[in-house]
Amino acid sequence: MKKDHNLTPFYTKLKEYALSDVVSHDVPGHKLGHIPNDLMDFAGNKLYQLDANAPRGLDNLNRPSGVILEATELMADAFGAEKAYFLTGGTTMGILSMIMSTCRAKEKIILPRNVHKSAINALILSGAVPIFVKPYIDQELGIANHMDYEEVKKAIEDNPDAMGVLVINPTYFGVTSDLEKIVNLAHEYDMKVMVDEAHGSHFPFSERLPIGSMEAGADLASCSLHKTVGSLTQSSILIAQGPMVDHVRLRSTINMIQSTSPSGLLLASLDVARKSMVFQGPEKLIKVIEMADKTREQINEIPGLKALGKAYFLSRNAFDYDETKIIVKVSDLGLTGFDVYKELFDEHHIQLELAETHLILAVLSIGTTQKDLDALVVALKKLSDTYMPMELEAIVPKIKYSYPEAYTRPREAYHAPKKYMPINQAVDEIAAESIMIYPPGIPIVIPGEVISQDILDDLDFYQRSGSIILSDTESGYIKVIDKEYWMKWSEDDNE
Repeated sequence: MKKDHNLTPFYTKLKEYALSDVVSHDVPGHKLGHIPNDLMDFAGNKLYQLDANAPRGLDNLNRPSGVILEATELMADAFGAEKAYFLTGGTTMGILSMIMSTCRAKEKIILPRNVHKSAINALILSGAVPIFVKPYIDQELGIANHMDYEEVKKAIEDNPDAMGVLVINPTYFGVTSDLEKIVNLAHEYDMKVMVDEAHGSHFPFSERLPIGSMEAGADLASCSLHKTVGSLTQSSILIAQGPMVDHVRLRSTINMIQSTSPSGLLLASLDVARKSMVFQGPEKLIKVIEMADKTREQINEIPGLKALGKAYFLSRNAFDYDETKIIVKVSDLGLTGFDVYKELFDEHHIQLELAETHLILAVLSIGTTQKDLDALVVALKKLSDTYMPMELEAIVPKIKYSYPEAYTRPREAYHAPKKYMPINQAVDEIAAESIMIYPPGIPIVIPGEVISQDILDDLDFYQRSGSIILSDTESGYIKVIDKEYWMKWSEDDNE
């Protein structure tokens, strides 16, 4: 790092403005905290004093030239990038910006099928054609994870005209693909490499963690600092490097979807989170990994539970693994991860990141304490003590070896004539919406894919498990292409 990371240019200027006793004749309407309310009673007046819009001296996020520019330069330096952009719409905004600035209508992009919904939305907005790579299916856990390098290589060689490759680094479960090797191959074909690094923002700050996007040579990456670095929720960054990035087009795309009234609180939180991670991250991340290792050992002593670590995933062809994640297989107790997720919160006041059919996931950061992990172990021990004597039948993983057939581009399906029909009657219809389980927000069907009985069975299972199902339509119905009124657009259509 070449810059003075003690500096917090934007936060310092924002705080100076908040304390300046300025007379506010601009927005926001609370006038820096002059309208008392319940939130102010709880959080304090300073929260509103820092919620300034864009007064003189605080710079403009859409065209930074002052303290925001200085703050983004420090951020780029911390992440080993040439340039950084602050985002107030989360990594969703970053993924939209990366794909939309790289791919135009009918241009190809290679990406794993287990991408976040934001990547699917980017396909709709850009009109790009997805070339999906099947991710590795973990048969014991019933989840999709990393991409095998040979599968990516085949997709690149079969589609040399693709504009770019999107890689998840890491997956929601902490597993990484061989990013550096993928980058090198993609660059041989003049393809950009974009990285969904939502759950890997902490990677550059410890050698014990997997390689980060910039170190691997990727062109673009979107990072959720709020997930693992400590900024406020919804604040993220987009980082970039190298000659393949068109920063004029990228900036234009970001400005198209970024608010013209960004939250100063979110921007300030990015500024101070970067400083904290630079100075505290390297030492504290080692401690977090050590605490996680100890916790996994303790959980593995509990009957009916299995905490899975780095060795497990490496034995299943993963390239690397983020040891700040704790994954616990619970299905041998005869419970689903959804059951355990709910019981840990309702009975022990422990909030997990997510549940799947066979597992639960805890996400740690340098804010995690030993007390937090001890509470998890105690709660899981009580769970085992309760359910092991019942001798419930273990849940066998339901593995889906194939994904839905793609019938048309997501953008075409989104704009096509539609109709609504009961889900249980939709087999062989073409989906006109995404349906996903949240978290993690990975679609089980996207616009343009053929609805199969497997998809309906999965939906039924998740609904009975009490999962949150995200879709456009009311429960029990699905939006599909009305084939009677729809004709596929001609090849010369520029949509």
